Amino acid sequence: MELSRNATEVLNRRYLKKDAEGNVTETPEDMFRRVARHVASAETIYSDNNILAEGTFYDMMTELKFLPNSPTLMNAGRELGQLAACFVLPIEDSIGGHSGIFSTLKNAALIHKSGGGTGFSFSRLRPKGSIVGSTGGVASGPVSFMRIYNAATEEIKQGGTRRGANMAVLRVDHPDIMEFIHCKNDGSLSNFNISVGITKVFMEAVNHKQHYSLINPHTNTVAGVLSAESVYQAIVEQAWKTGDPGVIFLDRINADNPTPHLGDIESTNPCGEQPLLPYEACTLGSINLAKFVTKIALKTIVDYDELKKITWNAVRFLDNTINVSKYPLPQIEEMTKGNRKIGLGVMGFADMLYQLEVPYNSEEALEIASDVMSFISVKSYEASEWLARGRGTYPNHSKGNREYRNATVTTIAPTGTLSIIAGCSSGIEPLFALGFIRTVMDNDNLVEINPYFKKALKDHGVRSINDLPENIRKIFVTAHDIAPEWHIRMQAEFQKYTDNAVSKTVNLPHSATVEDVKNIYTIAYDLSCKGVTVYRDGSKENQVLKTVTNIIQNDDAIVELIGSIRIKKRPETLTGFTTGIKTGMGQLYITVNEYEGQPFEVFATIGKSGRSTAAKAEAIGRLVSLALRSGVAVDKIVNQLKGIGGELPVFQKGGLVLSIPDAIGTVLENKYLSKKIHNHSFLGEKCPECGQVVVFEEGCIKCHACGFTKC
Repeated sequence: MELSRNATEVLNRRYLKKDAEGNVTETPEDMFRRVARHVASAETIYSDNNILAEGTFYDMMTELKFLPNSPTLMNAGRELGQLAACFVLPIEDSIGGHSGIFSTLKNAALIHKSGGGTGFSFSRLRPKGSIVGSTGGVASGPVSFMRIYNAATEEIKQGGTRRGANMAVLRVDHPDIMEFIHCKNDGSLSNFNISVGITKVFMEAVNHKQHYSLINPHTNTVAGVLSAESVYQAIVEQAWKTGDPGVIFLDRINADNPTPHLGDIESTNPCGEQPLLPYEACTLGSINLAKFVTKIALKTIVDYDELKKITWNAVRFLDNTINVSKYPLPQIEEMTKGNRKIGLGVMGFADMLYQLEVPYNSEEALEIASDVMSFISVKSYEASEWLARGRGTYPNHSKGNREYRNATVTTIAPTGTLSIIAGCSSGIEPLFALGFIRTVMDNDNLVEINPYFKKALKDHGVRSINDLPENIRKIFVTAHDIAPEWHIRMQAEFQKYTDNAVSKTVNLPHSATVEDVKNIYTIAYDLSCKGVTVYRDGSKENQVLKTVTNIIQNDDAIVELIGSIRIKKRPETLTGFTTGIKTGMGQLYITVNEYEGQPFEVFATIGKSGRSTAAKAEAIGRLVSLALRSGVAVDKIVNQLKGIGGELPVFQKGGLVLSIPDAIGTVLENKYLSKKIHNHSFLGEKCPECGQVVVFEEGCIKCHACGFTKC
């Protein structure tokens, strides 16, 4: 096995067996053998060769061509034994009862303890202010109970490794929808992702600028009307501000519901990629597309023969997990074994494109996505149909339909720690950055550069970011280099060939407007996505994106990387402003040019003060420009420059100017920070486990340094 140092750290910290003192007692190979043996044991139910299957499963995992979801790696062959990642629980409009509010809360706690995440629809709960007939009291509404669920989640660690993750869905026609849309404004509900359940009726009302009816779920009567356009605007404004709520398109999800006779799908798992019926669970796994690129006669192509083999084996693996998993509730076991849903997806797509030398934001990339995912879909169903011949169709199968072993076979799921173990890009996301400095547990700094980017640099003899050839710049784009429309078009392309849904974050620049977010939501609906999540850079306080200033090469090897690589090329034309400010060394003229509404470069010139002073002013301007182009936030630069003293401070309108750097800091502060609208996009929200910075992708908060994921 070829595991990176960071992959080994993640495995040691999260996945490998430990003794009572916390010492690791198995190797990564031992773990994969444990998982392969346990999952292959299901073969004996059907009188198949479990020894042969064990070897096949072991090989495809140790070759890092396929990995199952984290609970399978953690729990297979161990006492806990719970292998599924995704659960949806119903919440009925009662305090107790089989699926009442607090019964479901207890069930969610059991799932979190076993390592799973939970999704809920709060849409059945009566609205705030309704009379409770049995007591004469007044209902507190769905959001109040979400807060209770959030507090309980805070106290229960998921599988002993992290707090559980939740998804809350509320239908757009629920009377409390406006409270729900704004419920995360105060910073609470940190253990919830939230999504508005959008209906076709609502979207038609938006398009025609009409009002629509709110329905009291307790009485099934009209409880009022709202302007659809106003509600839609509130959704996109909140998403612009905070990244929440996302949306899921309920009618579209239920149009693809393979078992409508069992009921409607009301919710998804925490990251939104797995719509499930109440009490349903699903085991997921991902094929590492980076491993399926080969060369034939000097031409780089996708190895479809190997991809077919791994797809068939992965479907068999995931079907086996349904039999050998331990379930936290009997209702979940019954529903899961009745439908036998599996979710085979992909990771390493960006790495595949890098190897094929195709830019993510191109028509050719969309064609590759279509070819690869349609192939996986077809071969997955072939494998499921073949399994059904020997093992039988799923029990809840509707007569007259084509006979498959599994009600669904494909899902594009988040691959946070899995992609770190596999050493590949996450899911279908573009890379967030081309390189990272990871601080591991012994406080060593571990430089990790995307291997395909590193190879391209070496092949072209590149020794500095400034020397990058144009073709490399086009191919090695990262999340924020890609226009939002390409993000959503890529999601839609994969959705065409995916049974369930696609976990993807549409990353937007900090300068994106509310209308930009609305446009993405509308495109997602028009392109038949099942949901959408957006994230505007800097919209969560302290979110970070570090950048690089240089690559240093020594003896043909990259030996140092400062921060994470972001290539930001200067446009030919920029607009800006020039401000004059009096200093003790003379009149200083500061020119600031902007890019995407933010300062991009600074030029400082000073009057008759001598060559040395002019040179220092120019040098400060160049260094500030370099910092801005590298992504350093304005407030960070201002904090460094403001207050630097000089030998000739002078009074100027607005206060004392201490020096040339103090003057530059003052101009930047007055222009960009005076209204206290600070760009927090580079301040650094910290990972709760390793203290490094986090990013937002695949509908989730992740730490690329240690593998922590919130979902």
